[in-house]
Amino acid sequence: MPPLTWKSLIALALFLPISHVFAEAPLVPPEEHLLYIAVPGIRDELNHGGSGILIFDIDHGDKFVRRIPSRAADATGAPLAMKGICASALTRRFYFSTTKSLTCLDLLTDKILWEKTYPGGCDRMSMSQDGKTIYLPSLEGDWWNVVNADDGQVLNQITPKSGSHNTVFAIDGKHVYLAGLKSKVLTIADAATRQASGTVGPFDGNVRPFTVNGNSTLCFCCVNGLLGFEIGDLTSGKLLQRVTVEGFQTGPVKRHGCPSHGIAITPDESEIWLSDGHNQLAHVFDATVMPPKLKASIPLRDRPGWITLSIDGRFAYVSTGDVIDTKAGK
Repeated sequence: MPPLTWKSLIALALFLPISHVFAEAPLVPPEEHLLYIAVPGIRDELNHGGSGILIFDIDHGDKFVRRIPSRAADATGAPLAMKGICASALTRRFYFSTTKSLTCLDLLTDKILWEKTYPGGCDRMSMSQDGKTIYLPSLEGDWWNVVNADDGQVLNQITPKSGSHNTVFAIDGKHVYLAGLKSKVLTIADAATRQASGTVGPFDGNVRPFTVNGNSTLCFCCVNGLLGFEIGDLTSGKLLQRVTVEGFQTGPVKRHGCPSHGIAITPDESEIWLSDGHNQLAHVFDATVMPPKLKASIPLRDRPGWITLSIDGRFAYVSTGDVIDTKAGK
């Protein structure tokens, strides 16, 4: 059928009820590209945007759009730290965790659909590509809860006793990678059985933030004591490489307790971006060679923690509030 025009709508109106005519051509809102940021990211520090979910318009210079207030607070009224954040375009739902709770919102209306607390607290979760399952770590505890994303019910628990902290769900949906900040190994969970199925490591230090490549063969891990990252083989479970940031000294950091606390791989997997909490830099590595080689170091306005990249790879977002053009390196 050819696209409906106003002339064809008028013609159809001669034969169909008005309600039927306009049901054939619903008004579709324009597509938006929005950035969601959960604050405070560190304890109850409100100096980087206050409290709640901040929404920015990527297509218009990251202009501030609106704030979704957060009700999460401790007994004194101080806001609880935000721990994790994820969303699904398929289910049109958005999730954020605090140290105690997991909250689900409708992406189109900002309405809270459900909010649940979990024994042992919550940390940095990750969600399956189909938007149905969330792997939610307890707060630096023994276990991960496998959660039904529809209603927040716990489906299972995985208990590596590693100080549960960071989570990455594989793109193909087959495995989930679980990092505890008290362990030198990365736990692999089978998403079909919802059970631990293997480990990677040991690494040279306790595993901190990490990322995984698209075909789930390699992990790139920040570890305690290292300005740089280590590379693990997700198939064999072995440590492959230790990559240090050459030409820079390590020293005191503002937060997180490790020199590099943030790592991301570009969607085309050509670069690895790494946080440097002492030198106040984002380091960029050429990932087309093995081991990856340092190619640029970009000054930031504050000492960074986490780092992430836009879906199209055009922008790097650092927890300092810096937005970086990845091609220009500025």
